Amino acid sequence: MISRQVGTTTVEVAQGDIIACAVDTIVNAANNHQWMGAGVDGAIKRQGGQVIEDEAVRQGPIAVGEAVVPSAGSLKARHVIHAAVMGQDLVTNSDLIRQATMQSLKWATDLGLPSVALPALGTGVGGFPVVDAARVMIDVTCLLLCSTTQTSLTHVQSVNFIPDALQAFKEARARVPG
Repeated sequence: MISRQVGTTTVEVAQGDIIACAVDTIVNAANNHQWMGAGVDGAIKRQGGQVIEDEAVRQGPIAVGEAVVPSAGSLKARHVIHAAVMGQDLVTNSDLIRQATMQSLKWATDLGLPSVALPALGTGVGGFPVVDAARVMIDVTCLLLCSTTQTSLTHVQSVNFIPDALQAFKEARARVPG
């Protein structure tokens, strides 16, 4: 695990199951129609219940790069942020991952939440290279936290289930000052 302060926020990279994180909200890499399939979103739905997908779908469709916040069902987290990193074509890119990361952190701040956990957005079904996703997500997170004094976030976690993703996020975080 690697942890650093960025302003008043601790930015941490850890290995584990995002669903088990003791945070206020978890982020899910979603499509813009908000239906949930396999991977992280499938696990979220299995653990938290169908209500999460039902509420998310009612809030969609949204523009790719945007996010919605359904309830967290029976998850430990109070909220799930569904970040649309891809459309119905299930294709993503660095700009969409950047936008979705920014929207996720903005939602967490707007809701006044102190802690958020994000997976490697777009690297599952979206097929985006994890090394590139790590760079984009860490850069956006640090830039956003450095450029604002108005954030409720005290703890931002990048939680990676796969060891290769963990290593990519560690390396991306290690190269950012602060």
